[in-house]
Amino acid sequence: MFRIGIDVGGTNTDAVVMHGGHILAGVKTPTTEDVMGGVVESLTKALKESTVPKDDVRAVMIGTTHFTNAVVERRHLARTAAVRLCLPAAQCLPPMVDWPDDIRDAVGGHGWMAKGGHEFDGREISALDADELDRIAGEIAAAGIETVALCSVFSPVNDAMERRAMAHMKTRLPNADFTLSSEIGRLGILERENAAIMNASLRALSARTVGAFAKALDSVQLDCPYFITQNDGTLMSRAFVQAYPVLTFASGPTNSMRGAAFLSGQTDAIVADIGGTSTDVGALVKGFPRPASTTVDVGGVRTNFRMPDVHSIALGGGTIVVEDNGTMRVGPRSVGYRLFEQALVFGGGTLTTTDMAVGLGLVDIGDPAPAQALGADRLAAIKARTDAMIANAVERMRVSPAPIPVLAVGGGSILVPERVCGLPVIRPEHFSVANAVGAAIGQISGEVDRIFALTSIGREEALAMARAEATDKATAAGARPDSIEVLDQEDVPLAYLPGNATRVRVKVVGDLDD
Repeated sequence: MFRIGIDVGGTNTDAVVMHGGHILAGVKTPTTEDVMGGVVESLTKALKESTVPKDDVRAVMIGTTHFTNAVVERRHLARTAAVRLCLPAAQCLPPMVDWPDDIRDAVGGHGWMAKGGHEFDGREISALDADELDRIAGEIAAAGIETVALCSVFSPVNDAMERRAMAHMKTRLPNADFTLSSEIGRLGILERENAAIMNASLRALSARTVGAFAKALDSVQLDCPYFITQNDGTLMSRAFVQAYPVLTFASGPTNSMRGAAFLSGQTDAIVADIGGTSTDVGALVKGFPRPASTTVDVGGVRTNFRMPDVHSIALGGGTIVVEDNGTMRVGPRSVGYRLFEQALVFGGGTLTTTDMAVGLGLVDIGDPAPAQALGADRLAAIKARTDAMIANAVERMRVSPAPIPVLAVGGGSILVPERVCGLPVIRPEHFSVANAVGAAIGQISGEVDRIFALTSIGREEALAMARAEATDKATAAGARPDSIEVLDQEDVPLAYLPGNATRVRVKVVGDLDD
């Protein structure tokens, strides 16, 4: 089938049209301030270049930074009520205790604790108190809050209390929107609760953003389903992303890494994705991004939902080079999507890394004369600085001395030297739109992270149960059942817990059911 992949970056909006494994067209357009204008323009150009009839397009896959930007910039966040089911346990640290003041203020800082929760093996800590939940619901209604994040102790093991509490509170808050922590994060109550609160605060923005994407497709007469890419390299349906917007965090670097693997045929490599504003460096393992093994900081808030292990630096094609009193500084500021107005080679007055690349003959765009006028020594000094920045980022992501390649992708990958840290550099065909390719080839995933007590069941039975649950999640999200395969599986005995406990994590992926 024909697919269109789109990735909305800070500088460019990229789009590709694909048929199976073949790329029929790949285009880059400047990202617009309203974002949707750039999406419409890239769609229009890609369809025209590919000559594919609009009626033959079966799906559109979109990667977006909307929700990450909302958290980082503290904008468009809804006031949220955080309700933790834990008493009499887990009460020493209240909800949002470790949040920066500005983002806590942005979501309101409203938190309640109530009876409930489970032990690691599923036993109740205490029963739900209906009167207590009614009181909390009344206070939430009185505060005018319409989005609620529910978190229960060990809810990834047993989510029954979160679901019962939601059903009960909905009778008092019929118009409220609920997020359950068991559906967002992994084990670790504070980080999981943080992820649930963040997700809840983004629900209203998600509804507006998804609606805007639908309007963009309508404006170019595309009548087909569309999906949003998430941060494990797989896809979410329209309804799914409206429910779980936090799962889009870091989807941009993930799309680039998946696209790099597809374009190069490499499944184990370091990927350096250089755009107009930043460089994201990550590691590919079996064709998918290596996940972060620790908590992930998003806008100053610790979370523990799945995220790729990515190191980002402020280096891109639009990065500003400042020379002052004999010192030279590269970044962190960038001209972003105004590169074609402000860079020297395009008639502007700002020295950027693109000017350096043009001046040294690494790329043939714009007018090279203003860049060449800087002199060979100045250009070489800038190049040495950017090379060192890239080398440091790549070295941070290496976990073994194995001679794996570095895949250079993104429009700014002209900045990557021929070898980095002694590793060979590969620039695959269509490298500049690898992020859109990664979106277009997205699959559907399902993941489970649970603790099993191996007293009544054996290890193999626990693994089978986890695989079945992950498969059910994938098919519910739109995966074709006969295409599902296990991508990652691990079980870790927990010696510090009684009952022969083991933690099981399983992730499966499958092709989109079209």
